[in-house]
Amino acid sequence: MEQGTRIHPTSVVEDGAQIADGCEIGPFCHIGPRVVLGAGSTLRSHVSIAGNTRIGAGARIYPFASIGHDPQHLKYKGEDTRLVIGENCLIREHVTLNPGTVQGHSETTVGDNCAFFTGSHVAHDCVVGSNVTLINHVMLAGHCVVGDFATIAGGSGIHQFTRIGHHAYVGGLAAVEGDVIPFGMVLGNRAYLSGLNVIGMKRAGFGREAIRNVRKAYRMLFSDDLTFRENLEEVEAEYPEDPLVQDLLGFIRSGGDRALCFPRSTRPV
Repeated sequence: MEQGTRIHPTSVVEDGAQIADGCEIGPFCHIGPRVVLGAGSTLRSHVSIAGNTRIGAGARIYPFASIGHDPQHLKYKGEDTRLVIGENCLIREHVTLNPGTVQGHSETTVGDNCAFFTGSHVAHDCVVGSNVTLINHVMLAGHCVVGDFATIAGGSGIHQFTRIGHHAYVGGLAAVEGDVIPFGMVLGNRAYLSGLNVIGMKRAGFGREAIRNVRKAYRMLFSDDLTFRENLEEVEAEYPEDPLVQDLLGFIRSGGDRALCFPRSTRPV
């Protein structure tokens, strides 16, 4: 136990837990023996952290969060899997974050500066980037990948193995069954691609020309004039050196276990 750490007498920190300097652990918390808690982290009260779990510095964790407990997977038999959370993450009330499974890659990872609002869930084997926001009661199923600066609005459900591209926006109560392109915005049940997250791009500091190029590439990609494959080739030829457009095309070409979310007026070919 490091100096400068305060632990309420009603909390239990098991032998072996590594609690860094400057942490504050409030009433009725339970910290398991394999937990590593980064410097300056705050557990308000009634927080339970278990398993092989590492949490970076500056975490702010609110009552009844359940972190690192067994994954919600019927094939899990107690294997040694991990949960790794980056620095400066906000974890609000009743959030659940589960470790990986051996059926996946044995690890769930979360980047820096993420915010998980009340009741949101990150399932086994997910890979969540940095600066990601999950609003209240978002359900992120197993094996999902969420890119940096993505925002998933309240009550949304994300199907297992789905990829959410960086700077994407998922609207409230969406049911997302397909991959969401970088900068994309999806809405509805089942979710459809409704345009680009231009507001998010502006907030992230992308310039006017960069946004204009991505918007034009988007319109070309989802035009009904040609097949989607032909549209991809035209965008590739039009923007061979534009980094954002090439990143968008790379996401599409790399594929995944799920089909892409498309606009309502366009069907994949």
